[in-house]
Amino acid sequence: MLDINFIRNNQSLVEKSAHEKGYYDVDISKLIELDDRRKVLAKQADDLRADRNSLSAKMKNGKPDPELIAQVKDIKAQLAEIEPELSELEVTIRNQLKRVPNVIFDDVPLGGEECNAEVAKWGEHRTDGVDHLDYAISRNWVDFERGAKVAGAKFYYLRDELALLENALLQFGIKKVLEHGFHFMTVPDMVSSEILEGCGFNPRSSQQSDEYYIEGEDLAMIATAEMPLTGFHMNEIIDEKDLPLCYAGYSACFRKEAGTYGKHTRGLFRVHQFNKLEMYVFCLPEKSREMHEKIRSIEEEIWQELDIPYHVINNAAGDLGSPAAKKYDIEYWSPVDQKYRELTSCSNCTDFQARSLNIRVRRNDGSVEVLHTLNGTAISLARTMVAIIENYAVKDGKLRVPEVLKPYLNGESEI
Repeated sequence: MLDINFIRNNQSLVEKSAHEKGYYDVDISKLIELDDRRKVLAKQADDLRADRNSLSAKMKNGKPDPELIAQVKDIKAQLAEIEPELSELEVTIRNQLKRVPNVIFDDVPLGGEECNAEVAKWGEHRTDGVDHLDYAISRNWVDFERGAKVAGAKFYYLRDELALLENALLQFGIKKVLEHGFHFMTVPDMVSSEILEGCGFNPRSSQQSDEYYIEGEDLAMIATAEMPLTGFHMNEIIDEKDLPLCYAGYSACFRKEAGTYGKHTRGLFRVHQFNKLEMYVFCLPEKSREMHEKIRSIEEEIWQELDIPYHVINNAAGDLGSPAAKKYDIEYWSPVDQKYRELTSCSNCTDFQARSLNIRVRRNDGSVEVLHTLNGTAISLARTMVAIIENYAVKDGKLRVPEVLKPYLNGESEI
């Protein structure tokens, strides 16, 4: 959520940025009008309360003057009219603020997904590869039919070597994030609506809502560990000396995959449940761009060690979600499809999420301000297994094991 005063002082910038992101129904002028009315009512209410307190103090000594009593009653009547309107207006403004997306950085490309800009590339493109789903089914490693029988389409079972490969990838990912100073955590698989909204998961339309909600409860299944990690320090003030705080959360992720019609959906690439290791950072505002590059570098290090060809893109404004001021995607080269496919992402959300959830930093001089938050995928396990099978499997043969995963698979070179 953006600061209302920042919006006031940068009205054109905020509105332009929202439109660049595709949030065309954001009306900044109307929001400012509502806040102007709130300010008027708030001042009126404060003045009336001050007058009431002054009169009450006069009435404490001796018998109350009938005129004073009448004035107090009149003030109470006025407050009875103003306070409900003020309360309703404050709720309306907060709801409107939630719909305003974060402002993009100057170096974010404008336009839709087609305008994403490549900023780095690594590895040689392979020209032949094995279809991951056909290969995994032929070896009885994945079972979508039984997954559908017990939970519905796009749920699945992993078996034997593929399940062990997933565990090896997780262990490798944990080792990497620990090496870079992250604290490993397991997190709740559900969050409240307050956390969900505070994270800024605000779809452009109701058809794009991606969360599974728990009927009769104020809970939703998480789409990423980013959600509970963001809420970890809700309503807290963190001392400057303790920042940055770097966490790596492991969780199951649940997504309806709404609004993905026409996107790559074969096999394990786009499913309703998968496991993921997510990096998350709380830092000083002046350090967030530096931390964004650090998260990106860790992601690149992981894929280089796995020897998976990839490129890094700077996502265009129209391909950014509401919280992100800037986002990098890493896409691996698919030798099967002969194109790049989305693998991981990392986002700088500046103070957008922290302001919504009241997460602040106490500076060394005693002042308090909103800090910045960032997130990035260490390893999305299902998609990583797709990339490994496509790049390491031998048709009608075994799967070669990436060198860095051998310690987690009993030293095996093939499985």
